[in-house]
Amino acid sequence: MDGVFDTDGLRIGTAEREAASHVLADHFAEGRLTTAEYEERIDRVLTARTRGDVRPLFADLPEPHPAFLTTATPATVAPAPTPAADLTTPEPSDRSAVTAGVLQIVLPFGAGRFYTGETRLAVLQLLCVVITFGMGALWPLIDGIILLTQGGTDGRGRTLR
Repeated sequence: MDGVFDTDGLRIGTAEREAASHVLADHFAEGRLTTAEYEERIDRVLTARTRGDVRPLFADLPEPHPAFLTTATPATVAPAPTPAADLTTPEPSDRSAVTAGVLQIVLPFGAGRFYTGETRLAVLQLLCVVITFGMGALWPLIDGIILLTQGGTDGRGRTLR
């Protein structure tokens, strides 16, 4: 077998059966399986003992497949990458939440949102104010108070200073 470990003979547990059931339910919801096919496959998943018992149930279905069927074999497992700096936290914005909030309150037609780069929201607020002859200024006013008290994000999703 050239160093490849056959995983079809490995026993599965309740977690793997539940994972396979959830993936089958997704395929059923997408219309890829009829009710009868879905019920038959679920019955087979619940009585499966090995990965080899489950694999044929997904042979004619596109991705996704249960993760335990698509994981690398022990002979081909790559080393885990070393943890790097937290890349999920973007750099803070160069814009100020206080400035944005004051602009929203003093010029209640979306000026603070124009300042932060959230042009789409600013245009909606401007249109709301114009269409309602000034009565819609309540929205930018409340938005300004929220910016002052809780902060917000700029147009690129970065947290305001």
